Amino acid sequence: MDDLLPTDSDTRLSDYFRDADFASESITAWRIDAQGALVDALRGLFHGPSGLVRLRLWVFMGLLGQSEASLNRDELNELFHAVRPEALETVFKRFRDTGLLLWDETQRRTSLTPLAQQLAGVLGVLNTAPPGDGEDGDLASLLGQVVGADQLGTLDAAQVQMLQAQLGRLHAEFEDAIASGSEFRLREARKRYDRAARLIDKASTAITAIIGHAHGHVTMERAARALGQAQSRLLAMASQFNRALQQVDRERVTLGTTGITSTDVKRWLQTLASPEHLLKDALSHPVGLVALAPHELLDVTEAEFERDRPTASLPDALPESQVAPVGELSAVALPQALADLSELLAAWHTDTPSPRTAVDALLGDMPQDAAYAEVAYKAQLLPLLGDAQACLLPGATGDLARQPWRVEWSTDFLTLDHPTLAGVSAGQLLSTATPEKSE
Repeated sequence: MDDLLPTDSDTRLSDYFRDADFASESITAWRIDAQGALVDALRGLFHGPSGLVRLRLWVFMGLLGQSEASLNRDELNELFHAVRPEALETVFKRFRDTGLLLWDETQRRTSLTPLAQQLAGVLGVLNTAPPGDGEDGDLASLLGQVVGADQLGTLDAAQVQMLQAQLGRLHAEFEDAIASGSEFRLREARKRYDRAARLIDKASTAITAIIGHAHGHVTMERAARALGQAQSRLLAMASQFNRALQQVDRERVTLGTTGITSTDVKRWLQTLASPEHLLKDALSHPVGLVALAPHELLDVTEAEFERDRPTASLPDALPESQVAPVGELSAVALPQALADLSELLAAWHTDTPSPRTAVDALLGDMPQDAAYAEVAYKAQLLPLLGDAQACLLPGATGDLARQPWRVEWSTDFLTLDHPTLAGVSAGQLLSTATPEKSE
């Protein structure tokens, strides 16, 4: 079928349509034809082997970065001294043939043409550092183009539609992440969503202005309205992420009293280069295959049919009624660590209500004997100090919350010389008791 297509280099866009009138009626095709010189410049710049295309781009970017309006031959050779002369001459010849370079015979100097300056705007993305994984550089680029074009008064409906389509793609990706139920995929998608929401929030004023200025232009008004709807749908997904993450937190399992959750186990397994080595010799004794001949299978089947089966016994009668034994209803005892922590804080307040370190409260009176589960349990109890709702609770939990202390954590991490603990977060316990005034 390719043999039926036009192969002449001077073919027109309409030659590839079933109806030649369609190309003249299409706005997009008209714009492409109107930018024919720019399209030919791009074709000349990117046509050829991959390495040669990259060399042309490198030389072109180097010429754009010069402060001088024109350069002589010696300055060009000095600027691109690392390139082989024959390769550099090939690149310059291609630039002159495509109208990107202009040679002034009188001054013997080379300068970039207006077409090259226009092409620089198209290739501007190549001058920026590529975004990292999940950095949403495509959204930032589209937002920059739309906001900048709106400020300059050159915005058209096609740019707005491209931004609206990108917001729709992001919405679909985030919906898939929420529907997957995967905790790790959810958290990664939430990070991307937060970055996208910050970008949209910074450009919200410009987007509102675009929607307000679109009245009177049918295509622009329709595109602006769709952009506003896409923006609202995307920003409304914050509550969906919150509900999905809360559901994941409810499904998280804690392994006993160790404080280790199923999420911690997943993350640890992901760090292993060869998780199959955890099995060690578990599969060293495979199950043996037992083969039976057909006549042996027949013998077993006949014996199964001919053997005497026991008669099904009658159902047993229900037991006689009995008086229920006398029992006692007792509450589940709270861990001893709660009472120990409350007593320690009360003793500190009686002794000297001065600031104390949180690690002393976590390790208790006998630091070297403190277990990891006990320290983790106490760390979860410290935020209850001074809590308004917890202070109303009866029992040991309320007694702890009513202790005249409050905890302040910091971002520092303390390294411990302890048999079971490598380190804990730094923090202070500050007394909230009002000092008595002297007469």
